[in-house]
Amino acid sequence: MNADRTTGDRTGDTPGADSLTALALGLLRGPGSEARTVLGLAGPPAAGKSTLARHLVAEVERREGPGSAAYLPLDGFHLSAAQLDRLGLGHRKGAPATFDAHGYVALLRRVATERFQDIYVPDFDRGLDEPVAARHVVHPRTRLVVTEGNYLASADHPWPEARRLLRELWYVEADDAVREARLLDRHRTGGRDEATARRWVTRNDRPNGEYVKAGRAVCTRVVRADCLPLPPNGRSVL
Repeated sequence: MNADRTTGDRTGDTPGADSLTALALGLLRGPGSEARTVLGLAGPPAAGKSTLARHLVAEVERREGPGSAAYLPLDGFHLSAAQLDRLGLGHRKGAPATFDAHGYVALLRRVATERFQDIYVPDFDRGLDEPVAARHVVHPRTRLVVTEGNYLASADHPWPEARRLLRELWYVEADDAVREARLLDRHRTGGRDEATARRWVTRNDRPNGEYVKAGRAVCTRVVRADCLPLPPNGRSVL
């Protein structure tokens, strides 16, 4: 994907989860399909990126076989609490500066180019509120990697480098009220009281979301949250 391109074939709302799966499978067909394909999902916090990514990986594996798809979340590159404290950024956790963006790009480059060994992928554990190593794996036989994160459409360095490694970048969009309700639920589940959760959404999540929205135009497709699949347990994994 050309990082500086606003594509001419960019479409609006997609009709449903089955159509999104078909679009993802379509990336594995035709010219260039012998190479590993990386599909990116961008969007503001709690829009539904991880729910969609996990769904696409599961459906592609169901149709193409185990190990044919893999998940690579940007959240695995959150800086640890110890590093955030060192940098004085604990109050801004989730903002662009609180990710190891260069580490993410380096792993994405490995995934896009290396095909002869397992590549281990970190994730973020909401129970621990910390990144964890090697939760996911990209196998040599993996043909589609779905990566998602808030900042994949950002114009700031090094995010354009990441976009050059993507076949397509979809923008996952949800109404602000829906997203903020999900965020409040997430923070309360994580142990914050109501007042603290609301302050965090207002002072941190909301400005991060506004920053993300500026990149919408560089994405190849816009996916509305109301066409996303429900997670298996009925709760968002956003």
